[in-house]
Amino acid sequence: MARLPTVSSMKPWGSRLARLVLLGLTACGGRAELTEPSVCEQPPPRPEVRPFAQCGPTLDFTPINSYVGEFSDVIQAREDAVVFIDGRCTGTLIEASAGPVVLTAGHCVQVGDVTLLVFNFEDDADGDTLITEGVVIEQSLAPDYALIRLDELPDVAPTPLSAVPSERLAIVQHPRGRPKAIAEGDYLDACNGIIFYKDLDTLVASSGAGVLNRQGHLIGVHTDGNCEVSGRGSNRGWTVEAIVEASEYLQDSDIVQR
Repeated sequence: MARLPTVSSMKPWGSRLARLVLLGLTACGGRAELTEPSVCEQPPPRPEVRPFAQCGPTLDFTPINSYVGEFSDVIQAREDAVVFIDGRCTGTLIEASAGPVVLTAGHCVQVGDVTLLVFNFEDDADGDTLITEGVVIEQSLAPDYALIRLDELPDVAPTPLSAVPSERLAIVQHPRGRPKAIAEGDYLDACNGIIFYKDLDTLVASSGAGVLNRQGHLIGVHTDGNCEVSGRGSNRGWTVEAIVEASEYLQDSDIVQR
């Protein structure tokens, strides 16, 4: 990972990061009763945020710096942009013509919030773990997204946006507030601004993570978990196209592939 510059807005992180991790670990409620969702149904009026979304008999997370799977050729160029937000959500620094911003889920923040963002919170970190702050400049629940403008931009390549899914998808995330990990799964469908995927584990604090296609482009934002340990069910998020259409900050030209 490229190292971030030392700037005045990036604070000493030891005790603050410990508190963020504790928040992520204690945010988990009791296990919810999960049912088989109807793919391509109309989205609910509010996000169905669930504390547990294990797709199958095992949790298939791989620490990002131990990953050697299908996405190995692109993921190390993309994982640097993934950030832990306020100890409870994940986000991604994305490319935008108006300037890079962090994209996350709208149910994580409110407009005007000053957020704490941790870059490179990883096992066997390949760079310094650094913290900066940002202000939420846009927020919505339908589509469920938010944009955060950073006080200082880190020396990280922003992730480009795309509207083209692939058969296999990946999410780089901070499940349950843990160090950065990756999970993979299968694309199901997209309609009504919602993208559906299966066999792709997420947990609380994975909300807001980018859904990446095989080229490493961000095609959606993960918002809802609805899987069962039996393997039934699917997880879902909002598509880049729906987010860009709703946003005043993002433009159609910010989607590099359609």
